Amino acid sequence: MDGSTGDHAPAWCIEAACRARVATMPEQSTNDGHTTSNTTTELARHTSDLAEFELSERRAVFLLTRTELKLLGIAGVGFFLDAYDLFVINPVATMLQYRLYGGKHLPPNLEGFMKAGANIGSVIGQFAFGYAADALGRKAVYGKELMLIILATILTLTTPTGSLSPEHSLIYLAIFRILLGVGVGGDYPMSASITSDRSNLRKRGTMLAYIFSNQGWGSFMGSLITIIVLAAYKHVMEDKGEVSKVDGAWRIVVAVSLVPAFGTLYQRLTLPESTRFKASQKLINARSAAEEGDAIAEIKKAQAGDDIKFGRQTPGNSNEKLESTPSKSDEDTAPPEEVATKKAHFADFVKYFSEWRHAKLLIGTCTCWFLLDIAFYGINLNQNVVLQQIGYDGTTGTPWNRLFKISTGNMIITALGFVPGYYASILTIEKLGRKWIQIQGFLMAALFLGILAGKFHTLSKPAFIVNFAFLQFFFNFGANTTTYCYPAEVFPTRYRATAHGLSAAAGKAGAIISALAFNTLSKDIGTPAVLWIFFGCCIAGAGFTLLLPEVKARDPDLILAEEIRAERDARARQQQEEAK
Repeated sequence: MDGSTGDHAPAWCIEAACRARVATMPEQSTNDGHTTSNTTTELARHTSDLAEFELSERRAVFLLTRTELKLLGIAGVGFFLDAYDLFVINPVATMLQYRLYGGKHLPPNLEGFMKAGANIGSVIGQFAFGYAADALGRKAVYGKELMLIILATILTLTTPTGSLSPEHSLIYLAIFRILLGVGVGGDYPMSASITSDRSNLRKRGTMLAYIFSNQGWGSFMGSLITIIVLAAYKHVMEDKGEVSKVDGAWRIVVAVSLVPAFGTLYQRLTLPESTRFKASQKLINARSAAEEGDAIAEIKKAQAGDDIKFGRQTPGNSNEKLESTPSKSDEDTAPPEEVATKKAHFADFVKYFSEWRHAKLLIGTCTCWFLLDIAFYGINLNQNVVLQQIGYDGTTGTPWNRLFKISTGNMIITALGFVPGYYASILTIEKLGRKWIQIQGFLMAALFLGILAGKFHTLSKPAFIVNFAFLQFFFNFGANTTTYCYPAEVFPTRYRATAHGLSAAAGKAGAIISALAFNTLSKDIGTPAVLWIFFGCCIAGAGFTLLLPEVKARDPDLILAEEIRAERDARARQQQEEAK
């Protein structure tokens, strides 16, 4: 090892080095007087090399086992709700125009605040839940973010549009959407860590992409549910002329999100702690080379145990013995929550990322996500501009016809680019790699943004739709998927949730800037100029991706183990030299 983070060394090399180190470790005495033999390390040698075992599998990575499908259902619902709740605000805002302002536009500042509310809360939730997941353990925290989403959704439905002034109604709604955003934001680091902790290296990226693809389905279902509800209200709004009844329509649209939330709440609250997370707590606290060897073996055991659970190994091999082998260090007998919540945790995080080799990874994930979300949410939270260009902005016709046309246009946009892009990532992420997909996604998105910006007023409707569909496709077959995957794969389990939360919060900060500034900038400098700003963000995002390594088949826990070993060897040599 040269002290790097593994940018140039594949994960199996690091793992082999760790395994060789552990296997040659002699019997030693620990600081508390206990004798540690190399029984555990001997057993570790009989554990199948993780990367080699996974790469030898013949099953296609996108074919999931029953247990993986269950995990997909539990973790994926968060991203379904994320997109549903974030993007459904577009048709809801249009409905509120007719309920509160007689069909006139909402005040720009209040509209921006209402649309940005969930993203403002997300920044808080992503950091808070990310840190809590590392400090308290996944099990202690998982499910609480979903409870918050349920509570905030119910409170949103209580908006008293009949008794408050229009302005105060929008403020009331926006405040509880901030609370909703805290729960939605908390789901990012929680579901990413839960999934990454339980996935083997060969399918980790695919599982994360599957989880994130639910964002596309959430957006699609938001438009579909809106269309269905509006169809049910057609008689009341069209024939009877009771346009104010739209107040019930938007509440039903929002309330539908409670169904999947309640459906998975119990599974989240009862999901056990992952064995990999438990094992990772011991590595950072190992006080000797022997304990370090035990911790590395525990990480291997953890992965082997999850492989059995996920149907990737049969229990009738040597790994079964490993699961029943007691550990010898004090940390092994301590509750994982006790180890994880030690006072120095935040100091450990700061110390780890104070080194440039680690800091550049966090800078890369945060900056790429920030730049991506400026463009992505700038486009998708203001789809009225796009709908106007393709003739689905609902500027003509009765109120019902306008609302129905807008919802139809939103579904067309989602179906054309959102969903196909996610599944292109799922099918190729383990072959092409995260880095390649992210760079080409940024560059291709920049290309189509440039076309839209340069020809904004001259493109025909079919040409505009095609260009916009390709833009959405390469957002999702690109950085919108990989910026979520990267923090869950590049950082060790010990710091994964916190680092993922910080990265996601940086992204949502970009979304907030875009949501608040888009309308104002569009009026001041024109929409094409704003699209050129998005173009620049995508080019810069491709550049910052160069800070990141390829994480395919990369195990950050074993890389961390080797770094700790190298640092201790260096200190030991220094002490020997000083003693001379």
